[in-house]
Amino acid sequence: MSEHPVPPAPPVPSEPIARRYVGKVAFITGAARGQGRAEAVRLAAEGADIIALDICQDIPTTTYSGATPEDLAETASQVEKLDRRIVTVQADVRDFDAVRSGLQDAVAELGRLDVVIANAGMTTAARVWEIDAEHWRTTIDINLTGAFHTAKAAIPIMIEQNTGGAIVFTSSVAGLVGLPFLGDYAAAKHGVTGLSKTLANELAEYRIRVNSVHPHGVMTGLQMTEVRTYSAEYPLLAPMFMGSLPDGVSQSEDIAAAVAWLASDEARHVTGIQLPVDLGRTNR
Repeated sequence: MSEHPVPPAPPVPSEPIARRYVGKVAFITGAARGQGRAEAVRLAAEGADIIALDICQDIPTTTYSGATPEDLAETASQVEKLDRRIVTVQADVRDFDAVRSGLQDAVAELGRLDVVIANAGMTTAARVWEIDAEHWRTTIDINLTGAFHTAKAAIPIMIEQNTGGAIVFTSSVAGLVGLPFLGDYAAAKHGVTGLSKTLANELAEYRIRVNSVHPHGVMTGLQMTEVRTYSAEYPLLAPMFMGSLPDGVSQSEDIAAAVAWLASDEARHVTGIQLPVDLGRTNR
């Protein structure tokens, strides 16, 4: 087979092609930066008002900096430039009472709730037997229990509203396959996948659709140099982090575009699925 040059990647679309969220309100966790901000901006560009929640603090068990209040304010600014309303909530998804209170106040201000995107998350890297109790507990509490708290706070509001809706959980390729060096994260994200599938069955009669998206590498603030270190140390496992498309990573806007479709009425008969947006990783 002869070598040939790799075609350039198509650009990330800069303008949404639809207005699928006019008159709707979306609640997004982890919205201060990265995928959460991209989702807030994408849905606002399509007409949604936004409830944006983030902890805006460093997480002691991570090696990268956490989002800041200034990051959350920047998300608000970008949404407002699109002539949409936004309510920001600074809260930890591990604190159910804070999530519920912040969401209830925001819904009272914006008038309704149609879409929930449980996106808040964090990760670290280590071999499973080297993960200490604090790292394990923090990863599970933020990624899995935080997703549960988000759904638990939102679902009664959506049922009472009686207009259906959509919930999208941000899982991961690590929520579908056993990626090495990410044992606590993989356990949490497999849990998120299961939670999503169960809720899809429980909420179907209310016309509330529930799905999960599964990114691979995404260019956000959650950068883990440890994975590269471990991959160099264990070269037989390194190919498990390779996709099949030539792009090295996805952009946050790639994930936001998939979520915007999955939560829209165009996907009205789609529930209980696990949608990989992963450069072909899970197909390898």
